[in-house]
Order: sequence, then structure tokens, then C-alpha cells
Amino acid sequence: MNTEALKDLLYKIADDQLILGHRNSEWTGFGPMLEEDIAFSSMAQDKLGHSLAFYKILNDLGEAEPDTVAFTRNANQFHNCQLVELPIGEYDFSLIRHFLFDNAEILRFDMLTRSSYEPIAKVATKLKGEVKYHVLHANTMIKQLGNSTDEAIERLQNSLNEALPYALGIFEKSKFENELISEGIFEGEEKLQAQWLENIKKVLSQTHLELPDLSSITPKSGGRYGEHTEHLQPLLDEMAEVFSIDPGAEW
Repeated sequence: MNTEALKDLLYKIADDQLILGHRNSEWTGFGPMLEEDIAFSSMAQDKLGHSLAFYKILNDLGEAEPDTVAFTRNANQFHNCQLVELPIGEYDFSLIRHFLFDNAEILRFDMLTRSSYEPIAKVATKLKGEVKYHVLHANTMIKQLGNSTDEAIERLQNSLNEALPYALGIFEKSKFENELISEGIFEGEEKLQAQWLENIKKVLSQTHLELPDLSSITPKSGGRYGEHTEHLQPLLDEMAEVFSIDPGAEW
């Protein structure tokens, strides 16, 4: 089994979870309503736990300890898609990002439950249930707000238009894509994107929101290979502040 292909897959999954988990945590104490404050805080905690699970598999494959991997790399060493690193913005943007990202992740985790690499399959099976609730929350809120006031619909539509090019970057192919598919490790980004598109269209069809024409959109790619926006490095610096002061600190 191609170890480098495995690592490439694991890093992008773990880094996505870590960065979006931190972004979601920024809503703690600032949510537009108590229920959403709690929801985003809970999802943030879940995602950080998911990142740890995948970093542990990387550690078993010879990579550094999870804390070292999470808190000592620079932006150009991260493999997350650019979507997850963008600032939280207003609630409508964070909700749209949550909707687009988690609808992709539930499909990714489902595919990974069938992975030929047993450690990945076990973790994906364990965590898929948590992501299921993230998707339920996202879809419910999109349907409610996407059928509410003109202002809410307009704001969500603008955020959907803004986020979609970045969301397409979720599916940036690995340089080991053929090996991952042929070895049964992962079914591939192309298949994942097709299923994701079908699912989000189904939800949006139940609202007043419209999916922009994908043929006219250039995906914001490069994140899987260290090309990031100006927003990632400041976020990493903030995340690593305590670890940088005392890497051996215990709580």
C-alpha cells in the first residue's frame, strides 16, 4: 500500500477538520441566538476531535505527534482547502460554509468506511454519526432561512455565490488519486463531488436559493498543496500561541 498516498489523504482530512473546528469555535459567545452559539461550539469540538483521530493515524505512519503536527507547521505546510480558513464573517456566510463543507464530509466519511486501509475505515465508521448531525443541522437551517424573509434569502444567496468557488476546492485531486482509487483506499474526489452536488441541489430545491452555474466558476484550488489565502497564517499563529510558549505544558 502506498504510504505517501495515505499520508496525503489523511493530512487533507485532518487539516480541514482542525482549521474549520477553530473557525467554528469563534462563534462561541457570539452566535445570533443561543441555540446557534451552542451548535457551532459543539461542532467545533467535534471537528477538533476528528482532526486528532486522523493525526493519530498519521503518527502511526511515522509522522510527528498530533500536537506537533497541529501547532508547529506554517501555512504552506497545511493541506486544508481554502474554504475552511476564511474568516467566519456574518452568520449567513458561516452557515453556507457549514452546509457546503459538511455535506461533502458526510459523503467522504461514508466512502472511507469502505476503505481498504482498516485504521481509516474504523475511524470513519466511528465518526460518521457525528457528522450526520452536523449535516442535519445545516440542512435544517438552510431550509428554514432559505424560505423566510427576503433579507435572509438575499444574504444567503450572496454568501452561496461567494463560497461556492472555495467549496469546489474541497475536491481538488490528490497527486496520488489513481493509486488511492486503484488500491481501494478512497473512491476519489470526482465521485465525491458528483454525489455532493446531487445532495446540495436537493436541499436547495426546497428553498428560494439558486445554485450558480458551476460551468462559469473557477474553483479556488491549491490549498491541498500549500497555497492558501492571507487568512491562514494569522489563524495558525493564534492557535499555536500557548503551545509556542510552553510545548510541554499540561492542563
